[in-house]
Amino acid sequence: MFLRKERRCRGGEDYTYWSLCEAVRTVRGPRQRVVACLGKLDPAEVSGGGWEEIGALLAGRTPAPRESVGGAPSESGTRWEQVDVSRVQVERTRDFGEVYLALALWRRLKLDELLSSLLGSGRESVDWATVASVLVAARFCAQRSELSLAEHWYETTALEDLLGVPPALINDDRLYRALDALGEQKEALCAHLIERYRDWFGVRMEFLLYDVTSSFFEGQAMENPLAQRGYSRDQRPDCKQVCIGLVCTPEGLPLAYEVFAGNRTDVTTVEEVVTMMEKKYGQAQRIWVMDRGMVSEANIAFLRERHARYIVGTPKSWLRHFEAKLLDKENWQQVQDGVEARLVELPGGAGQEKYILCRSTQRALKERAMLERQSDRLTAALVRIDARLRRCPQCNLEAVGRSIGRVLGKHPAAAAILDATVIADERGRAAALTITSDIERGQQAALRKGAYLLRTNCEETNPALLWRWYIQLTQAESAFRTAKSDLGLRPIYHQKTDRVKAHILVCFLGLALWRCLEQWMAAKGMGTCARTLVKAIATIKSMDVILPIRRGSERLSLRLRLVAKPENGVTQLLAHLGLQLPLHPKLIENVVPKTGV
Repeated sequence: MFLRKERRCRGGEDYTYWSLCEAVRTVRGPRQRVVACLGKLDPAEVSGGGWEEIGALLAGRTPAPRESVGGAPSESGTRWEQVDVSRVQVERTRDFGEVYLALALWRRLKLDELLSSLLGSGRESVDWATVASVLVAARFCAQRSELSLAEHWYETTALEDLLGVPPALINDDRLYRALDALGEQKEALCAHLIERYRDWFGVRMEFLLYDVTSSFFEGQAMENPLAQRGYSRDQRPDCKQVCIGLVCTPEGLPLAYEVFAGNRTDVTTVEEVVTMMEKKYGQAQRIWVMDRGMVSEANIAFLRERHARYIVGTPKSWLRHFEAKLLDKENWQQVQDGVEARLVELPGGAGQEKYILCRSTQRALKERAMLERQSDRLTAALVRIDARLRRCPQCNLEAVGRSIGRVLGKHPAAAAILDATVIADERGRAAALTITSDIERGQQAALRKGAYLLRTNCEETNPALLWRWYIQLTQAESAFRTAKSDLGLRPIYHQKTDRVKAHILVCFLGLALWRCLEQWMAAKGMGTCARTLVKAIATIKSMDVILPIRRGSERLSLRLRLVAKPENGVTQLLAHLGLQLPLHPKLIENVVPKTGV
């Protein structure tokens, strides 16, 4: 028996399929007879071998095992058994796709080689570099804690087969010790990632995006000086938190980070981070992109002293100087659909800076709708207070003022437009409210909606290009969303300072894998939505297939460990990335007599 490739051309397109043939002798000489048409076959199926032995199977004979040159049975040879297909079972279905992709990215970044050289190996049964890969792979797969990793998650994945580490050796103590060892290698890991970015994607550090976020604690963290209460981006002011400053490239690739106390304001972190980056990578004339929360005149002066370039946002109050420019319909340049920009001069501003006035139609509609909704809520609340006072006038004017103040504080944007005045009766009691709206202030507020002002000391004069440089800051915001939502940065369950920093380092490495996957996809023309790709590849499972076999009069069981063949769409995704799944099953020699069947 042998395979024969067949080709057909129909409608100008070539079609290839395979036929299973055998050589037969006839009165007119040897001929080839088609036994079966097999259709399309994967390359691994074609080269897998064993087709010539089909003839013995069709004749009811079990083919003999292949022999190597020395006469011993070949390990790569095809093995034939008689299987009772009615009793085939599947056991230990495990997640394969996500962890396989995480390890592929880990090794593509050569983090396994780096940590093996940094951490070395001693008398431990599992080296710390391998345990570190487990920690980061778990974070890539959105595992929230090391305890759940050790007690449940690890044994439900195929990491045992991919890494050769049995679940019994993965426990919480080993994971915590690996965190301690990994946390000491932060600087080496950040430097290594930058070099890998350059080699893999050709990334240059001309633009640096900097932003700050926070992550809250579960627990009191009494002995952690970094755990403080401050402005919470997670809407959890009741919890202590830490602040994290992230430096990344315009593509969103994370370069470095710093951990600050939870009550640290954003504006006070700029000098420390800029100095840190210059000490590590030199004082080049890079362009720093930051939002208005980082801006202060002291920070701007600091950047100028170091001959650094910057593009930063400005407070909204600065827009009052450009209301006439916002009404001007000329000199605007369209930088994107629905977004316009122009260069303007700040009255009394320094000549060494440029200012870019921007306005967005969609952003204006959204902000005006938010202002209108807030105005309706504030008006309704004030009307309820007015109705209450008309039913029952209040003598305590201070209490009435506090009630009005609480309502105004909940709706600050609308409070700048609406005014509420208490009307007193003849006894001096608060008997009603007068609610008025300042039309001029309302028009000014509506005019500023969707507009924002940028300032820069770059030599570039094209407002469209300067706007594009600044809008890259959304990549840093997107990196924070990925770290929090997809990688489980929040909440933090650790209490000790070093463990908290190690936890953030693991999340940082997981973010590096995630962002590298997006750049890898973009280079292959597959878009940049890593979440969709990870979800598709996560459908790939590994399993143990139990085959009941017969050997003479004995009834035995054979266990094969294999990876399920993915759907065609997932197969194409893997092919685009150049990833090849292990197609051949792994034979686990546990042939034992079947009893009680």
